[in-house]
Amino acid sequence: MKKFLPDLIAILAFIILSFAYFFPAVIEGRSLFQHDTVAGVGAGQEAKEFHERTGQTTRWTNSLFGGMPNYQISPSYDSTKPLRWAEKVYQLYLPSYVWLTFIMMLGFYILLRAFGLPAWLAGLGGVIWAFSSYFFILISAGHIWKFITLAYIPPTIAGIVLAYRKKYLLGGIVTALFLALQIQSNHVQMSYYFLFVILFMVGAYFEEAWRKKELPSFFKASAVLVVAGIIGVAVNLSNLYHTYEYSKETLRGKSELVHEGAKAEQTSNGLDRDYITNWSYGIGETLSLLVPNVRGGASVPLTESETAMKKANPMYNGLYSQITQYFGDQPMTSGPVYVGAFVMALFLLGCFIVKGPMKWALIGATLFSILLSWGKNFIPLTDFFIDYIPMYNKFRAVSSILVIAEFTIPLLAIFALKTIIDKPSVLKENRRGVIISFCLTAGVALILAIAPGILIPSFIPAHEMAALQQAIPSDQLMPILDNLKEMRMSMVTSDAWSSFFIICCGFALLFIYQRGKLKSSWTIGAIALLCIIEMWSINKRYLNDEQFVHQSAKVDTFRKTPTDEQILQDKSLDYRVLNFATSTFQENNTSYWHKSIGGYHAAKLRRYQEMIDHYIAPEMQSTFKEIAATGGEMDSVDANKFRVLNMLNTKYFILPVNQQGQTVPILNPYAYGNAWFVDKVQYVNNANEEIDAVGTADLKNTAIVDAKFKDALKGVTDGFKQDSLSTIRLTSYEPNQLVYETSSPKDGVVVFSEIYYPGWQATIDGQPADIARADYILRAMNVPAGKHTIEMRFDPKSLHVTEGIAYGAIGLLVAGVVMLIIIYIRRNRKTT
Repeated sequence: MKKFLPDLIAILAFIILSFAYFFPAVIEGRSLFQHDTVAGVGAGQEAKEFHERTGQTTRWTNSLFGGMPNYQISPSYDSTKPLRWAEKVYQLYLPSYVWLTFIMMLGFYILLRAFGLPAWLAGLGGVIWAFSSYFFILISAGHIWKFITLAYIPPTIAGIVLAYRKKYLLGGIVTALFLALQIQSNHVQMSYYFLFVILFMVGAYFEEAWRKKELPSFFKASAVLVVAGIIGVAVNLSNLYHTYEYSKETLRGKSELVHEGAKAEQTSNGLDRDYITNWSYGIGETLSLLVPNVRGGASVPLTESETAMKKANPMYNGLYSQITQYFGDQPMTSGPVYVGAFVMALFLLGCFIVKGPMKWALIGATLFSILLSWGKNFIPLTDFFIDYIPMYNKFRAVSSILVIAEFTIPLLAIFALKTIIDKPSVLKENRRGVIISFCLTAGVALILAIAPGILIPSFIPAHEMAALQQAIPSDQLMPILDNLKEMRMSMVTSDAWSSFFIICCGFALLFIYQRGKLKSSWTIGAIALLCIIEMWSINKRYLNDEQFVHQSAKVDTFRKTPTDEQILQDKSLDYRVLNFATSTFQENNTSYWHKSIGGYHAAKLRRYQEMIDHYIAPEMQSTFKEIAATGGEMDSVDANKFRVLNMLNTKYFILPVNQQGQTVPILNPYAYGNAWFVDKVQYVNNANEEIDAVGTADLKNTAIVDAKFKDALKGVTDGFKQDSLSTIRLTSYEPNQLVYETSSPKDGVVVFSEIYYPGWQATIDGQPADIARADYILRAMNVPAGKHTIEMRFDPKSLHVTEGIAYGAIGLLVAGVVMLIIIYIRRNRKTT
């Protein structure tokens, strides 16, 4: 107990800090319910109800975008149940939100202990890492998967550190366990970014092994880590494999459409270049690492800033409620990446006083992260990574790569502090480094406090200026611009003064310690208090008690409206709803109650998005105008103006009635239904011909099919005529299983109003049958004459294979843990 007492004290301190930050919300049972959280609940409701009713898990949902796999909505696999149990133990079964901050601190603490740092210094490191502003912004925005993934990255790297410090078995197990937890958290982008950090750090260990002539140990550790990595990946093989397969069909995959003259925007196999770089950190905005409000902070109304409103002219308050605090290069932001002013100063000081290859690895990773975060503002490097580095073009929001700097800066800062604690004279021996680090932090903060215009060329971005010039007469504009500049300048100077004083206080503590006037424990405690007070106040801007709501607010979010009640009286097994009363493709409230044409998800199927762009969005505009013009009388509406919506079986439109949120359902009598026989199959040669033909064909009677599916349709050619007595109806519906009864005097082709995806399997009277793709996004089948039962199931064979491999990997991980325990017990017996 004496040996582990410092660690237990650190863990207890983390728990207390976590509870304190979320007090009193966590005691009162209140919780956040932000946009992404709401969207996740809405998108997963159908799958949740299915599981509650049957005890089974569906891998498909029809609740949004007409239908899609739910691999990235609710990625739950039976093989990861032991891992989820281990995760709960690691989280100490703490309440919601409390455990998030706790594991963020604990993970970095484990990393620093793996480096051999004492508990009290590692505890400080855990705090300054976990209280970086970005993590609290993630919680506020509801990006919980991203947060958890980031929390498991430091302990994963801890395992790597242990292995290279010749603790092979322990390092391998820690790496495998936390890599498995990290991957299970399902944010591949964050894991991918930290592969670069690992490469930098492994390079440092290689250089050290080369210099010390210990390459055999290096390669032994590397081999252990390769095995650990394979186990960690294999445990999550079901998730990883199906995410990979799904990504090829989403916006992350390659479009089959060829756009002439758009090579600059397209990538060879991934997201569009403009989409990838849309959220690029401004070069000057990088100063937010030192001064949080250097570009205004978050994209919230300017009126929410007390500092800014002190300088506001009351005449313009109405306008300022429509203008955001943020004035940087990104379209919008939830807040800055801020690591702490004194932490940044310690990082720069560490560049001078810390020795060894690991320092250079951390410096290199930091610069790498910052340069890539600039995106389109540093396009040559960004283009190189998009075009030549595998998988880089699969991820959007390049500014997110600053998480690397958020990791490396506090890590080198703690190494610098350890160097000072161990050898106080290092400050006197490196006066030049001390002066440079102080000037680059406190000096820059002072310039921003006294004359921010020197480092900030404009306080009004170009797009905002254009909007103001368009909305306000030129003779009235100048006073507004002057006042707006003054308001934003006050926000910058306020934070700059704060950063300046924090850095001065921090350096004062170091010099007092260097002179022997303060003990090391008191110095670390004072620095911890300084950083906590500073970061606490900054983080409360973006995640505070007012954002937490009672359970009743959640219920209200998905409260069933009279419109929902009226639509749900329709007991048809399967139909879709288009909600005009909301931002159709930015919400999943509709998906909570209905099968929606719209929805919100970052990884929707690419072909569906292309149909939105080409047909669904334009049809929505024309349909709304038609219905409004006829006063809701559908008999007078031209159904040819929304043929794609009809083929998607859009049976109901929800229209807004007034600004108070009242809506009305409109029955669409022109919807094609669940399935229909067609008179003609029109074959095309490529995606461009296919999507173009959808716009001109009579989709009720003609199926547009890529020629590569000709065999699946038994070679049916153009020009046949389907018998009018042919019928098909849906007799059973589950999200992952559809059953149809069909009757037809002769063979024919049926188009189903269901989204095509390669994982679906079909049988006719129990015998396997092929599914073709029709009308760019739907399914089609050749159905023989007579009466038949058609069944479609979504139960990919690959799921069962990957689950078997995952169980084997879990067995290896458990065996490793048991072996480690046995070795530990034997060593203790020998010692005693």
